[in-house]
Amino acid sequence: MSAPTITSLFSGCGGLDLGFEQKGYKVVWANEINPWAAATFKKRFPHAVVENHSIEDLNPYTDPSIPNTDLILGGFPCQDFSIIWKRPGLDGERGNLYKHFKRFVDAKKPLAFVAENVRGLLSVNNRRAIQTIVQDFQNIKPGYFVKLQLYNFAEYGVPQFRERVIIVGTRMDTGFEFKHPQPTHGPGRKKPYVTAAEALEGVEKVRKNNERMKIRPRTKEILEMIPEGGNFQDIPKDHPLYVNGMISHVYRRIDRSEPAKTLIAAGGGGTWGYHYPEPRPLTNRERARLQTFPDNFKFEGSNAEVRRQIGNAVPPLVARIIARKLKPLFLRQFKPVDLHQIVKRINGMSIAERLKLDRFAERNPKQPAVSRFR
Repeated sequence: MSAPTITSLFSGCGGLDLGFEQKGYKVVWANEINPWAAATFKKRFPHAVVENHSIEDLNPYTDPSIPNTDLILGGFPCQDFSIIWKRPGLDGERGNLYKHFKRFVDAKKPLAFVAENVRGLLSVNNRRAIQTIVQDFQNIKPGYFVKLQLYNFAEYGVPQFRERVIIVGTRMDTGFEFKHPQPTHGPGRKKPYVTAAEALEGVEKVRKNNERMKIRPRTKEILEMIPEGGNFQDIPKDHPLYVNGMISHVYRRIDRSEPAKTLIAAGGGGTWGYHYPEPRPLTNRERARLQTFPDNFKFEGSNAEVRRQIGNAVPPLVARIIARKLKPLFLRQFKPVDLHQIVKRINGMSIAERLKLDRFAERNPKQPAVSRFR
């Protein structure tokens, strides 16, 4: 069988796409509005057509240059769902960009789609946003079986505590019941967490995107007061450099004995993510290591642009895991089930109950995940 083909939307630098290609898929068409992220994507995926347009200007129903593919991937913009920033949700300008992802799915009818977003998507607008999104995808004819899960990527071998929602839809007429992969790393599991120290071992030898960032003497003095794994709250309150009322990311230093805290894409001084024991910001290559990008993945643009690309990306390692779980669909190596019956059982569930489906199956492998809700 030829490689399953991918349409990539809101592509960023291509972390999600890289993981899928590493598992034998092929990106044939992509769209990314940020010119620097698009430049990175083009360098890494030279075999793909990469458009640099607003998705709002594209019409997948009528444009013959947009191909039909087996799979659509994308992380539609998340700022309006983020728990860090203000959260207008679907009422925000960027919150409704998921509808353009939905347009592509509706127009192209892929066998499956994978979408990624921030944890805040699950609670914004009193949970109405995620309920609306799931229902909208289910209603696309001929219908999609939608499974969502909140991942902590550290539980899958990423050296970073990073929570994200992954939404996977498979076309109802395929009969393929996708199940989210189970966590493998952390206390009580098969493997320990991958630590920041393990991820950064030997990183100083890598040349690409590994420039040290300049910091002011004041910032260095602040960092020298903060212990391993600490943040701005460790600055003595009576110290002239004490800062108040900040988010926990401010002046956060890595703890070498555990995964790093979440890397963020943007933000002012103090939000860059900081090394330990050296009192300095992490380099972009160090950030890329913590996101599981290979050392030969070169990012285009300024330090700030590259930091944005890395912080917005899906770790390729997690993408590989999801790609492997989806592969039987494209290889036709699965036993079809009646997805309509399963959807009937789960449609009345709350989002919290739906999030437990695959986790429940892990605890009770011999019992169908939906049976207790009949």
